[in-house]
Amino acid sequence: MINFSNKIQDSPQPHGAGVNIFKVLGERCRLIVYTVFYFLYNLVMIVLQKYLKQSATYKIFSHLLVVLAGFLETLGQIAQLGFHTLKCVLKGEIDRKELIIQCDRFGVSSLPITLSIVGMTSIIVASQVANEMVKQGGGNFVGMLMTILIVREVGSIMSGFAITSMIGSSLASELATMRVTEQVDAIKVLDVDPVRYLFVPRVLSGAIMMPFVVILASVVGVILGAVTSDMFAGLSYRAYFDSAGLGLFMKDLGVCLLKSVVFGAAIALISCTCGYHASGGAKGVGLATTKAVVWSFISVVVLDMVFAILFFF
Repeated sequence: MINFSNKIQDSPQPHGAGVNIFKVLGERCRLIVYTVFYFLYNLVMIVLQKYLKQSATYKIFSHLLVVLAGFLETLGQIAQLGFHTLKCVLKGEIDRKELIIQCDRFGVSSLPITLSIVGMTSIIVASQVANEMVKQGGGNFVGMLMTILIVREVGSIMSGFAITSMIGSSLASELATMRVTEQVDAIKVLDVDPVRYLFVPRVLSGAIMMPFVVILASVVGVILGAVTSDMFAGLSYRAYFDSAGLGLFMKDLGVCLLKSVVFGAAIALISCTCGYHASGGAKGVGLATTKAVVWSFISVVVLDMVFAILFFF
């Protein structure tokens, strides 16, 4: 008989067969471990999502993400339409008749509320500062302090707030109404660039008229500061105006004018952009107007901080 067991034992083994078997087994074990880990990970995440979505923390972070996405979207829209508006201005595509109408609206119509806000702010500041400075022997510097404060900050910022509350809100509501009533679409159908027709006159009028409004408001603020100092602290007009120009330089006036140009253009651009992208009927008009006012207020403060860092630090 033939001994097959001896032949099997004596038969040559392929080179590296044992190593290959262990390698295959290792890969399969690793695959099984990965599969189990992936299954457990997904199971844990499903359970966590189910309970986290009901928590206040998850809702807060979700809302913050939505707000951040809306912020970035609005910022992109403002930048896009701003570059388009600047392009039209550099090409000279300006409707002069509409520009004059918007300048009258931006400059003349806003004067009562602007002068009122800046004047009241000057009265409030002077009534608190003048009396204390006179008591401490610094009455000769009240005029200088009030003039620097009004020219550098109060005149431009309060004018920006006044323009935003009256003109910016009206611009946003006007363009939002045109958007929801499909007037903007009609302008496009007539092969007219809506940015050139709607944005350029309004943004340009803001940049042109804002410096005049700020100058007039600052003059009124300084004068009312003198009247208030005389009434509350007994400081003479001569002492007030003798010190008014001591700390004021041409740099301050130049920065004030440049700041007012930027403020006017930014308020008009933001208001028009928010109104232009409105949707949802009457509710969308209200939301666009609110959004325009909030963004304009924030932009005025942020831009003022930038100017302060660039020119006075």
